[in-house]
Amino acid sequence: MKALVVGSGGREHALVWKLKQSPQIDQLYCAPGNAGTAQIAHNVDTGVDYIDSLLNFVIDENVDITVVGPEMPLSQGISDLFRRQGKIIFGPKKFAAQLESSKEFAKQFMNRHSIPTATHQTFTDVAAAKEYLGRVPFKVVIKADGLAAGKGVIIPESKDEAIRAIDQIMVNREFGPAGDRVVIEENLVGDEATLLCFCDGKTISPMISSQDHKRVFDHDEGPNTGGIGVYAPTPLLTPGLMAKVRSRILDRIIAGMMADNMEYKGILYVGLMIVQGEPYVLEFNVRFGDPETQVVLPLLETDLVDVIMAVHEKRLDQLE
Repeated sequence: MKALVVGSGGREHALVWKLKQSPQIDQLYCAPGNAGTAQIAHNVDTGVDYIDSLLNFVIDENVDITVVGPEMPLSQGISDLFRRQGKIIFGPKKFAAQLESSKEFAKQFMNRHSIPTATHQTFTDVAAAKEYLGRVPFKVVIKADGLAAGKGVIIPESKDEAIRAIDQIMVNREFGPAGDRVVIEENLVGDEATLLCFCDGKTISPMISSQDHKRVFDHDEGPNTGGIGVYAPTPLLTPGLMAKVRSRILDRIIAGMMADNMEYKGILYVGLMIVQGEPYVLEFNVRFGDPETQVVLPLLETDLVDVIMAVHEKRLDQLE
């Protein structure tokens, strides 16, 4: 089999490294790749946003499976495009990708299906957002609604900082069109954990847990980054707590997807906050996490190609 990994970061190197271990893979490509992937795969000089060019490459080279690393091509509909041409691609369609590309979409999904998450309000008007800040009885987190490379979340320490965050996102447009809307939600205080879950639309199967560290400075201070350090597994998710996560979150996610006719084939990243022993969902990502993938994939014992094909054929429940 031939496989293509789309992306250029450490996450993509981890994916290429894992696929290289499969006896089913004869040829590996990475677009555009990096110096690390060049050692174990053939880098392709095509950017992740050029989804038509990526499709043409897959057709010309008879690539069997494509694995998408970053969120942007998924939000642009790369999976819809590939599947219309009968190509196997590991990643959700554009509609489902809104679970990451719109925080309001994700919040509506969680509320509709009784998935525990922070109280929130969404605003398109700057004045209304600032007025709301004066009424809420809790500390807040302010998020750009759209994609911001993991950097569109601001945790203000005061009302003045919160107002500046609104201006930063909606007025100064530091995150571009991602700031057309802001989501203001309650700041849940607890311990974070991440689950990367395989999903075929009717079954959801989590890999081993991990915990990443997002703040740019020591002692968990400073602005958020896309993630600067991670380890796995995290002892935070005990068997008892995982049972709660399964029943209150994962089972409701897959039931919600089926109820909403949301075909989801790929990885679902579930960002959790554990508050006094109770799990809440902070966010969804619709792809392999970065940097979580670098520590979780080496612990995956099953051939990744077997998982990808099981997801494609909607028989994930039959995989050990």
